[in-house]
Amino acid sequence: MGRATKVVLAYSGGVDTSVCIPYLKEEWGVEDVITLAADLGQGEELGPIKEKALTSGASISLVEDVTEIFVKDYAFPAIQANALYENRYPLGTALARPLIAKILVEAAEKYGADAVAHGCTGKGNDQVRFDVSIAALNPNIKVLAPAREWGMSREETIAYGEKFGIPTPVKKSSPYSIDRNLLGRSVEAGPLEDPWTEAEEEIYLMTKAIADTPDQPEYVEITFEQGLPTHVNGKALSPVALITELNDVVGRHGVGRIDMIENRLVGIKSREIYESPALLVLIQAHRDIESLTLTKDVTQYKRGIEETYSQMVYNGQWYSPLKMALDAFIEKTQERVSGTVRIKLFKGTANIVGRKSNESLYAPDLATYGADDTFDHKAAEGFIYVWGLPTRIWSEKVRGN
Repeated sequence: MGRATKVVLAYSGGVDTSVCIPYLKEEWGVEDVITLAADLGQGEELGPIKEKALTSGASISLVEDVTEIFVKDYAFPAIQANALYENRYPLGTALARPLIAKILVEAAEKYGADAVAHGCTGKGNDQVRFDVSIAALNPNIKVLAPAREWGMSREETIAYGEKFGIPTPVKKSSPYSIDRNLLGRSVEAGPLEDPWTEAEEEIYLMTKAIADTPDQPEYVEITFEQGLPTHVNGKALSPVALITELNDVVGRHGVGRIDMIENRLVGIKSREIYESPALLVLIQAHRDIESLTLTKDVTQYKRGIEETYSQMVYNGQWYSPLKMALDAFIEKTQERVSGTVRIKLFKGTANIVGRKSNESLYAPDLATYGADDTFDHKAAEGFIYVWGLPTRIWSEKVRGN
């Protein structure tokens, strides 16, 4: 792979991406490094990050607020797809990667860069998500991954950075690797690498410990229009405001924690802790309103699509042809997925206790066992005979009757 003269680097302000700046210039001969930090609603002060990039040797330091695009164009479609990797992880971190790849490619085109770069290691999923997404958006641009090639330990990386004026991280004592955006947090490494070790309460920020949650339940109503969440407790909210509101409401009841062993794309198992209060409850509520408004065959067929969709997002295939085809299927299924779901939050639980919709396929006069029952019970006998006919014929042949 040829080297580049001008590079746009995905920048977080951490040790690896900061060290990438002098490394690209000193070791790989890059003349200009332009850093790009994506504001995904992570709640951090991005001003110091901008300055740190310039201090570390960047020629231009960009910060782009893409929080609204992140929720509207990435999180909301995933909610419509009920996307849960391995039926547990709502993909809060994975969903951000194709968006960061998109703004990297756009910045490279704007500034005339001949390459983009990231600070991912060779062990994780993010390297795949970035590389594949970038290739889909611009197959001709070079992708550089210094941390995948430099072979330095954490201590060696810090020492290398210090030679070029990059300060040692203040929180050397924290053993955890943490990623955060508006959709949630992912925490790994340190003591969590032992699957038997319980996560310390200190690692959680978005969800309260059960002992600290309210002693009274709280009800929250979420309204969907064509599969998209639009209202909380009857109040219309923008996509970002809706996620922010639900993170607060759901998190204070201790809902939204996941402690799991997941299968990484690169073939190893990893112990991950996730906090994703709003996203988990939104998927739960959305799946429930679908049960009221979609036909049986569409509901059941869509479950397989959802599994494939979740794997594709996790595996970095957001911009692939199959993913786009699945998007079209999911969008079609959402035309009548409108209504309101009522959820009871209490001591770490989120239980759906009610749902209603003008598009409801639930027929009370057919479902009731009361006097208003209009179901034709006599029709059941003929239906059962026809339905069971293949089994009856098979049994007769097997039993020799």
